[in-house]
Amino acid sequence: MARPAVASSSGPAEGPLSPFATPTASCDLSVVIVSYNTMALLATCLRSVERALGDAALPRGAEVWVVDNASPDHSAAMVAAEFPSVRLIANESNRGFSAANNQALRHAGGRHLLLLNPDTELLGDALPVLMTYLEERPDVAMATGRLVNPDGSHQHSAFRFPGLWQAFLDLFPLHPRLIESRLNGRYPQEAYAAPFEIDHPLGACMLVRREAVAQVGSLSEDYFLYCEEIDWCWRLKAAGWRIVCVPEARVLHHAGAATRQQRAASFVRLYRSRFTLYDRIHPLWRRLAFRGIVALGMLKELLKSAVSATQDEERSAWRAACWEVLGLAWRRSRGAR
Repeated sequence: MARPAVASSSGPAEGPLSPFATPTASCDLSVVIVSYNTMALLATCLRSVERALGDAALPRGAEVWVVDNASPDHSAAMVAAEFPSVRLIANESNRGFSAANNQALRHAGGRHLLLLNPDTELLGDALPVLMTYLEERPDVAMATGRLVNPDGSHQHSAFRFPGLWQAFLDLFPLHPRLIESRLNGRYPQEAYAAPFEIDHPLGACMLVRREAVAQVGSLSEDYFLYCEEIDWCWRLKAAGWRIVCVPEARVLHHAGAATRQQRAASFVRLYRSRFTLYDRIHPLWRRLAFRGIVALGMLKELLKSAVSATQDEERSAWRAACWEVLGLAWRRSRGAR
């Protein structure tokens, strides 16, 4: 693996479509992991990457980048001490998921780029399976694996682009069968029997072709957290690239390990990103309908909270988050940001 480069960064974010600093690849693969306050899971993830790279035996080698967003749990110090071959960027503030990924992508030398969440583990031959799939299909820009829960059960790994039914069912879950249905953007479990084309993966594991990123740009920094992978895939699809889920490549995913630490703040960030995404990819009537659905959903949550017998600090934070999202919906409807 390449010699490490350790850095600290507190400067302004690079542009939303940061180009590569070097146009040509210097190795076969760059692995990029953005971490925030998940030190133990990050260490497990890095060990799984080390094993996978050892098994893959890539001819031109690989490099691993970790960008730590000022984790208070000393994740950056752990990486420096226990994984000295990793290229570490230790930010002095939380720059968000897209901006942190772009910091590493800008200097990444891989022909292919693997973006991993720190709460994932590459299982078995997941890495060579994904690499081989991308190598053999030049029209595929991105490949993702099949995500599984820690108990080995199925976790949705791939989705259709978001629409109004998904927005409605997210806030008004009518029936479990609808939640798991095409209406809610899910692909049926039987689809995972073989590779299948998708609109976008969950952003936990994405192997991306360098030339595709060079064409459409890197992750948009208009998103602090959430929806950045959907925006990216929308641009890739618009440019004529294919995106595929390869179920043979299994990746364990501790879903939401970082975001559940700040449930109310994460909820607001989710809807801020969803509003941005809808403004970017949908026509006006659909954007207005989405804002109406969200507003009704927030009013429902506020009503539930008002009649709840439990009135603790967590409930207060949740109520404040719902009010903030309701305000976002109103301001977006009036043309403000």
